Amino acid sequence: MAANPSTANAAGFGASSELIMDLSVQLSLEVGRATLNIRRLLQLTAGSIIELDRPAGAPLDVMVNGRLVAHGEVVVTDGRYGLRFTQPVTSARTPA
Repeated sequence: MAANPSTANAAGFGASSELIMDLSVQLSLEVGRATLNIRRLLQLTAGSIIELDRPAGAPLDVMVNGRLVAHGEVVVTDGRYGLRFTQPVTSARTPA
């Protein structure tokens, strides 16, 4: 008796789910946002300051492939920037 291909694939996925553990995802951190008109954008030079929509010290948004997954804070370890996760995001929302 031949196995049903869809059943075989579903059963095989459970056994080989370890394969997805090596897939790469893009992790990005969002400090805040700002909206500028083109005139203001073209006036930016070295040393220009753009005010963001978040207060200093507010948690960062941790995004995986453009999706909000957690909040965190910047840390410095051995002279390099790092991220400390402070709160997972339970809903699958994407910030506006």
